[in-house]
Amino acid sequence: MELTGKKMVVTGATGFIGRHVVRILLDQGSEVYVLVRETSPHRELLPVDEHLHVMTGSLTEAVSCLEPVGSADGFLHFAWGGVNREEIDSPAVQAANVEASLVCLEAARRLKCQIFMDAGSRVEYGIQPDGIMEESRECHPVNEYGKAKLAFYKRARELCGQWKMTYYHLRFFSVYGQGDHPWSIISTLVRELPKEKTVSLSACRHRWNFMEISDAARAVVELYRFSHGWDGECHVINVASTDTRELRSFVEEIYGLCERKGHLEYGTFVQAKEGALSICPAVEKLQELTQGTWVEKMTFAQGIGRMLDNKNT
Repeated sequence: MELTGKKMVVTGATGFIGRHVVRILLDQGSEVYVLVRETSPHRELLPVDEHLHVMTGSLTEAVSCLEPVGSADGFLHFAWGGVNREEIDSPAVQAANVEASLVCLEAARRLKCQIFMDAGSRVEYGIQPDGIMEESRECHPVNEYGKAKLAFYKRARELCGQWKMTYYHLRFFSVYGQGDHPWSIISTLVRELPKEKTVSLSACRHRWNFMEISDAARAVVELYRFSHGWDGECHVINVASTDTRELRSFVEEIYGLCERKGHLEYGTFVQAKEGALSICPAVEKLQELTQGTWVEKMTFAQGIGRMLDNKNT
């Protein structure tokens, strides 16, 4: 499917994943409509492009704010509040996210969108004893963020089924790159090691998976490009790398790329609520839904090198 002239609505367009997806859509000729709060401190991150149309409003106002669009081909919903450490386990904050997302889904219906895609998360899987996270597995999320993402998926699956709208629930794994949260393990290592500082870490013996942001954004667009082959269907899709290995291996690779400056202090970091769980995502679905064409372009070393280069410019 060609994207030239396609009308695409995007929420969360100033966020980490959203703004990279918007750039690709524009580069491929789409007319992109983004819903952004008037008070958003990140509006300046939006690219200046004649094919980018900024619609001002909150998620709860999505139906009325997007009405002037008339109709659209696809709705990409990446906005979600309360992803910081203070609010990620707040039932009230996460319940509000679900309700706002349902308003966006209704807006997509009224715009007669052929497909609705949203950003799920690996944390929906929760505790999987063997670490293998395959889309068909039963989910047991631990924190309120994961529970809310799963709750929205279940409701959206039901509604999209009634409306005959194609629905892709994208479960992103650990996406990294320029613009990532400053508290992420990769952002911390890339920032602190060149300054010869000590970084506190877990034992890092569990398995992990990282995908560079440009590949993650391309995966979203590629899934949309091939979605015409799956009209009216609902799919959960892991958006993850083929590179799964022990977390310590990733850490040591970054350490080497930082010329072994600084110090790695293993076993001193207090784990998050779910603990040191291995994540081993199945990625066959991403291949299947792109008809076997999907391939990553960025190795882990290249992605870290790009972050280090950007930090030094």
